[in-house]
Amino acid sequence: MSERLVLIYPLFERFWHWSQAALIFLLLFTGFAIRGLHHLIGFQQAVTLHTFGALALVVLWVFAIFWHLTTGTWVHYVPTTDGLFKVARFYAWGIFKGEHHPYRKAYWRKHNPLQALSYLGLKLALFPAIWISGIVYLTYDLWSSRPGAATALEVVAGLHVLSAFAILAFIVIHLYLLTVGHSFREHVTPMITGYDTVDLTKVEEDYLAADEPNRLR
Repeated sequence: MSERLVLIYPLFERFWHWSQAALIFLLLFTGFAIRGLHHLIGFQQAVTLHTFGALALVVLWVFAIFWHLTTGTWVHYVPTTDGLFKVARFYAWGIFKGEHHPYRKAYWRKHNPLQALSYLGLKLALFPAIWISGIVYLTYDLWSSRPGAATALEVVAGLHVLSAFAILAFIVIHLYLLTVGHSFREHVTPMITGYDTVDLTKVEEDYLAADEPNRLR
């Protein structure tokens, strides 16, 4: 194994990451306004921005899913128990004792086991929950005349808000973890430049040097 600075976050992945982050913050801001938690913007304006922001995020997700499937990068999110408990122990205990992170980023797996499991849960559970409940909520006028519609709306609204707070909790934890171990700048820079230090096998290094030299620095 050798450590090399490698382009592991392509341009679209960085665009998708930062665009998604911006849209989620917009949706949280407008969602809080709709719920009356702040009055920095009017209710109608908040509803309009929330709706357009949600539609833009759905479109972004569709392109991101297509990109992950066609490029094969979905493999980075496949969960594994190999090293999972070591990483979990590090974040729960070792990080406060000054221990080194037990996971070394590899070219074929840029997310540690806990990250992969968390991101997979986000994509397969929380995102679909808030997406489906939001669409059902938005189209209430189409089914408002059905029996029990008012009660169903309360359930849908509750699920939507609960999913939003779960995503907010994920963001808070994500931001907190960016401040531990390495500096915040060292954590964030790879998602800006695309380059990060990873372990390469001799085969991987030879392949990149011959076929994709622009990925190496």
